[in-house]
Amino acid sequence: MTQFKDAISPPSVLIFDWHGTLVDTHDAMFSAMEDMLPQLEELELVERLLPEDKCRTQDDARLVRYIRIFRRLHPRILAERRVSRTDIFNAIFGDDRDAKLVAHNAYNAAYRKYFGKVKPFQPGAYEYLSALKEMGIKLAVSTNRNREFLDKELEIVDEGRWQHLFDATVCADDVTEYKPDPEVITRTLEKLGLPVDERAWYVGDSYVDMLTASKAGVARVFYNGACWEPDRIASWFSHRDAPTAILDSFEDLLDLLALLERSHPEHFLQPPSDVRPKPFPPPQRPEPRVEADWHPAVVKLIRPSVVLFDWHATLVDTLDAMYHAVDDMLPEFHKLDLMDRMVAPEDSKTPEDARLVAYVREFARLHPKVKADRKISRTDIFEVLFGEDQEAKQVAHRVFNYHYRTHYGTVKAFEPRVRDVLEGLRRLHMQVGVITNRDREFFEHELAAVEGTGWVELFDVDVCGDDTPLRKPHPDQLLLAVQKMDYPPDPSVWYVGDSTTDVIAAKRAGMTSVFFNGAQWDQPWLNRIFPGTHKHPDKPDVVVNDFSEFWALVLACEVGPP
Repeated sequence: MTQFKDAISPPSVLIFDWHGTLVDTHDAMFSAMEDMLPQLEELELVERLLPEDKCRTQDDARLVRYIRIFRRLHPRILAERRVSRTDIFNAIFGDDRDAKLVAHNAYNAAYRKYFGKVKPFQPGAYEYLSALKEMGIKLAVSTNRNREFLDKELEIVDEGRWQHLFDATVCADDVTEYKPDPEVITRTLEKLGLPVDERAWYVGDSYVDMLTASKAGVARVFYNGACWEPDRIASWFSHRDAPTAILDSFEDLLDLLALLERSHPEHFLQPPSDVRPKPFPPPQRPEPRVEADWHPAVVKLIRPSVVLFDWHATLVDTLDAMYHAVDDMLPEFHKLDLMDRMVAPEDSKTPEDARLVAYVREFARLHPKVKADRKISRTDIFEVLFGEDQEAKQVAHRVFNYHYRTHYGTVKAFEPRVRDVLEGLRRLHMQVGVITNRDREFFEHELAAVEGTGWVELFDVDVCGDDTPLRKPHPDQLLLAVQKMDYPPDPSVWYVGDSTTDVIAAKRAGMTSVFFNGAQWDQPWLNRIFPGTHKHPDKPDVVVNDFSEFWALVLACEVGPP
């Protein structure tokens, strides 16, 4: 896909972005991001995340939500590996320069552990760059990378063959602001003694690069090495900052220069046709993530008369307090004689469960990856550790509650529109309730505190962990809820929850299980945690990834089949 504006001028200089344009440093970059994002709380950046209604796109809003809750990158970003840390920081912090500076500094500290993993982004990059030099076009790099990293990567990439190619390089620590501030471009042109005009082309792979070029007043050349779809690219830009040209490869770049040479032959020291190398293959699109898709035909679902929700990680986010309490609790397992009561490896549902048990038994703490993922609740942790040992789980819940008293109090809606969904269900004359393993002293405080006003009036019933002898995954709490409403436990009762524990409880109660995939597990992982085997038969009736999907599902059942 080669697109360009008719008025594009031949370039006096090509200024390149570095990562994602000239080189691939994704391995190092994503490793550093995964180290840095769990530090958001101690960096005091969680509260500085951009409000979702201020985000530029819906994708940005979902990214902010995911990072706020899980302190890691959205799995789709990790799978596609198409965006840079600058794109991420601009998406989640907006115009908050101070927050972005703190984030960039923390990222750089993490990146020092990983940088050096660098390779050409596209085959033949050296040959194409050499051809551009022979045409008499100056080459430069303007990047948000720090100087220590760029210089080292220039020494490493392609066995150091690139070092003589560039007439100037400008890094983040050479200027006062990160992109999209235009100084990285204007300083480069100042170094080269060239005017800031459309004869300078800035070649980059992101929206931020094009915005930077627009602010600098130079030509904006979007390098689509990540193979974005045309409609997706078009959706990012206004008329003011739209790319001057869109190119899928360096072969496309040389095609464009060859076209310009026909009308401006005097501009080129040597014609592109005389110096261009043999064609190299374009970048390949990343393997797509296998999105969760567990949607049976809506006609197979019974319209709900009662909708029961899990609390934590479904309706609300209380992950910070929960994980702090788990950290405090696990070292006490030795004196409570709980270590020897953990399940044997052969009784674990998955190899990951077996590894979690082994790690807790050896170190009396959660594996760092489990804490970084922030995707598993304390109830699920206890199910993995103790299986059917109800007495051990009750002891664990009691000691968790003791430590939770130190941390609880901060509670946020899981998504901005949760209240709207709950109110909408009530307008449809459905009864609404909450089933939670949280003890009542904590739940009632959180219910009154959420969103500052509380949600007390939104629920017809609530059942907490200490209201029944057995907690989820046993069905007792769900059965007590419908008993309080004088309603039978049948498939017209939907139970919406984010864990395997919730699914098991719903199926054992004879209700419809709606798995709330707020953690954004992909389909292969859902198949692993819900194998449908004789030993682990329980599977959800439907999976929804967010509350907009849940609401659409409810409305589809409300309307019924055509």
